[in-house]
Amino acid sequence: MVGKENLRTEDLNLCFEKLMMVAGGGGCGGGGGEKGGKMKAGVITEWKDIPVELLMQILSLVDDQTVITASGVCCGWRDAIYFGLARLSLSWCSKNMDNLALSLVPKFTKLQTLILRQDKPQLEDYTVETIANCCHDLQILDLSKSFKLTDRSLYAIAHGCPDLTKLNISGCSAFSDNALAYVAGFCRKLKVLNLCGCVRAATDTALQAIGHYCNQLQSLNLGWCENVGDVGVMSLAYGCPDLRIVDLCGCVLITDDSVIALASRCLRLRSLGLYYCKNITDRAMYSLAQSKVNKRMWGSVKGGGGNDDDGLRTLNISQCTALTPSAVQAVCDSFPSLHTCSGRHSLIMSGCLNLTSVHCACAVHSHRAINNFPHPAH
Repeated sequence: MVGKENLRTEDLNLCFEKLMMVAGGGGCGGGGGEKGGKMKAGVITEWKDIPVELLMQILSLVDDQTVITASGVCCGWRDAIYFGLARLSLSWCSKNMDNLALSLVPKFTKLQTLILRQDKPQLEDYTVETIANCCHDLQILDLSKSFKLTDRSLYAIAHGCPDLTKLNISGCSAFSDNALAYVAGFCRKLKVLNLCGCVRAATDTALQAIGHYCNQLQSLNLGWCENVGDVGVMSLAYGCPDLRIVDLCGCVLITDDSVIALASRCLRLRSLGLYYCKNITDRAMYSLAQSKVNKRMWGSVKGGGGNDDDGLRTLNISQCTALTPSAVQAVCDSFPSLHTCSGRHSLIMSGCLNLTSVHCACAVHSHRAINNFPHPAH
């Protein structure tokens, strides 16, 4: 089998045989072809002669290791891959990723997606600087778990990759908030930003810069960024009204003010993580419930109808022990997509033993159906 679509070798050979024809029609009569396999006018006789478009389509079905191997088949394939490849992942490389990335990636000048996720830190600043200087079309960049990288890498990304829409630097604990704020000032098209575990970088100062410059942001992961406070989250809520996914799990400094700001300003909010946010109280829950009412009112003013699928679909309030059942039930009643029933848990309340009475609408209906089911006579 070849590639993720299970393209078989015989399938490739069949495609190749179909290509071995004269462009103007006609058969294989007459002069016949040389055994050397040279490409005559309109005739494809070897793999190296296939059109670039077909080559790139075939390579889209195989893994990245195979793509790199294919680039060494011949100079024609090498040039086609170097100038035509849009996505590359080196996450499979458990050893010497830094050397491989440094030698290969700068040659792929048209890359739009680059995945350099690591299980153990390998990448060095110089490699990221070289990539940023060569791959100016990058839109998606994953550098997660790059513990060796310093602010030098972020400054290079800011200058070399201004079209980034998705950046994952989760676990990059050496980055500073000044460098992150600098990136925000240059990469203003960001829509997805993963800062999970970036304790030094994710501060209120950096979040204020993100809220000011990255107004298209839709998804932000601030998990376990313990220096994040209300000032930073409120800046995000006011500057990034299109936020839909926000993970604040482990942000122990935030209070109800952060949730209230998100509920009132980010009307497209779909997922909110508040795990271990001990300062969250019922005020935050009632603000979320009220946000659905406000959205319906705003929709009616604009001539649109309310949609039950709108609003929160996932809410994690595990270990938020200050919450009461009535407040959480109000949120659950306001958003039909929040479920507590088996197999559909999207309202997550682990560790909140006082919230066991909270149930979604379908769980209540299921309970009623069981109670109303006629029992057989004894």
